[in-house]
Parts: sequence; structure tokens; C-alpha cells
Amino acid sequence: MKDELKIKMYAFTVDCKDPYALAAFYAALLKWEIVFYDEEWACVAPKGTAQGAYPGITFQRNLEYKAPVWPEEPGAQQQMAHLDFAVDDLEKAVEYALGCGAALAKEQFSDSWRVMLDPAGHPFCLCEMKAVIESEHFALL
Repeated sequence: MKDELKIKMYAFTVDCKDPYALAAFYAALLKWEIVFYDEEWACVAPKGTAQGAYPGITFQRNLEYKAPVWPEEPGAQQQMAHLDFAVDDLEKAVEYALGCGAALAKEQFSDSWRVMLDPAGHPFCLCEMKAVIESEHFALL
């Protein structure tokens, strides 16, 4: 239909104080690239994708940003969302993320995934999902 509404995911946006620095971290972690940046915004996407031809991760400058506390604590800044990344080797992925500048969260709740903190303090998870990684239907590698 000509008048049918179209909605496509463009990006998952993350607040931070330094968009370029956080984009550089995720570009290194995911082996993606920074597809655009300025003082207020930066975006990472899989290598070789044209701007707008991806869902990516966008980083937005917020000078009032405060890192969330994880796990939650009453009265502290709460996480609003987090990213999950499928990996085929959990321990290697943790070491790699640490080398990129992540930190391992003090508390862990599973042997199947690790909660990590990016340089701005956002939690993200590395999830051992070898079957997903090996699937021909898994995108954005």
C-alpha cells in the first residue's frame, strides 16, 4: 500500500558525556566503525555500511549524565536499558572487552553471561550463545 506507515529502527541511543570516546570503545569492542560524529553525537555501525543503512548505536552528549548503579540500589541512578552481545567464547570475550576498556561488574548472576560496564558506566552483557553466532540468520557480525 502506498500510504502504509513504515517504521524502521535507526539506532539505539545512549547518553554519555563524551560521545566520541564512547563510540570509539564500542567500535573497538564490536569491530565496527564510527560512521559519523560531531561534538554532540557519534554513531557506530558494522564496517562498510552507509550512513542510514543500518541500525547502529548512537551516543548523545548529555553533560548531566550520571552513570547508573548496577545492581540497583534504592535512591541511586537506575539503568534504563542495556545491550546484550552474543559471543561464542565467554572468557575470551570478557578478556577482549577488558582490553577495549570495559570493566567487569562486581556482581555476577550467571555462568552463561557476564555483566560488563562500558567506560561511561553503562552495563552491557556478554552472553555465550554459540548457536546464535553460528546461525546463518544472525546479522550484524
